[in-house]
Amino acid sequence: MTGLSAVLCDVDGVLRHWDQAAVAALEAEHGLPAGTIARIAFAPERLVPAITGRVPDEDWRAGVAEALAVPCGSPERAAALVARWSAPMGRLDEEVLDLLTRARGRAVPVALVSNATTRLERDLAALGVTPALDAAVVNSARVGVAKPDAGIYLVAAELVGVPPDRCLFVDDTPVNVAGAQAVGMTGLLYRAPSDLREALGSPGS
Repeated sequence: MTGLSAVLCDVDGVLRHWDQAAVAALEAEHGLPAGTIARIAFAPERLVPAITGRVPDEDWRAGVAEALAVPCGSPERAAALVARWSAPMGRLDEEVLDLLTRARGRAVPVALVSNATTRLERDLAALGVTPALDAAVVNSARVGVAKPDAGIYLVAAELVGVPPDRCLFVDDTPVNVAGAQAVGMTGLLYRAPSDLREALGSPGS
């Protein structure tokens, strides 16, 4: 990690992963075409207010249930579906967590930078990320701006006290990496833990 002084890391798709097969099974159980929940929940007009803090997580999920009422056959079935979809908190990639923890052990500031709803901090605490990593969290829903807007990267850099040009930004979405590079950060398009290990110069790279 020559010349870099901080790590800014995405959450979903890097540190945390979701069981898409379980979602597909839920949809099939309710007679919905595959991808229905994602299409409705992540439609920009519904998602953007939730990840920029204009709508709390609970209201966003309630809106998803309301939109699913007709496809599910009733509001009650839709509410039950959304409750089950909402119950999991995802799965941590322990290798990524270990790499970030080791970076902190070398006195490298680490911040998690996520486009997320107001539920993110609760999930991270329940998953054990907060005590294990003791990392700063830049949640788009708390700062009011989401990747790839320049503002969220600058907030993260300020939080860790490191100039943007000395920050490594890690994300699995190309447009988010490009956003970080636009403010002068070194961007890493994440595909596997080995990418992060090599970028950090950790043993085994």
